[in-house]
Amino acid sequence: MINKINLRDQVRDYLLTEMKSGNLQLGKTLNLAALARELKVSVTPIREALTQLQQAHIIKAVPNRGFIIAELDVKEAEDLYNLVASLEVMAIESAEFNEETIVALKKQQEVFENAQDAISRIQADLDFHEILTHGFENDLALQILKDLKTRIFFYERAFTSDELFYNRSDNQHEAIISAIEDDNVPTASLLLKMNWMLILNYIQKKLTE
Repeated sequence: MINKINLRDQVRDYLLTEMKSGNLQLGKTLNLAALARELKVSVTPIREALTQLQQAHIIKAVPNRGFIIAELDVKEAEDLYNLVASLEVMAIESAEFNEETIVALKKQQEVFENAQDAISRIQADLDFHEILTHGFENDLALQILKDLKTRIFFYERAFTSDELFYNRSDNQHEAIISAIEDDNVPTASLLLKMNWMLILNYIQKKLTE
């Protein structure tokens, strides 16, 4: 049972956790009544949470079916990854990097390198990018990034379990950190864009095979 304080946000967080854990699958219809019984809350905060997730393009409303977790799509992937790349580049070009952030990036890179399974690697990668952009003083852009990356999680869970693929991403992370240490933000921005495009190109191929 969840606490009845700020119910909408708690329901939203619960649903996102269930999605990321794989308990809610692509194409699955989200049953409001069943969720209300499971969480012991009224349908209202559930509907509000689902509407928020729809606005973030994590789920979609389908006539006569209700809310479902949208299937993966090439065009959506292209829009997602290009937008995330652009927002992150804008973020690091506007942020100030200090020694504490660089240390945090290096520690997170170690977590990424030592991840033992696909889900852990994906989360470690997303956490690396969150540290990279946390100095951006645009709360709206950061919230948009957070929502977009929740949807990105589905693409990466479906297609990026190949360890050889992540070895290339490892190298790019390290190069980004090195550029930031050298106070070379233009190079860091270019590498960051390349990092997202590497993933997008891989996913495009998988979706069109």
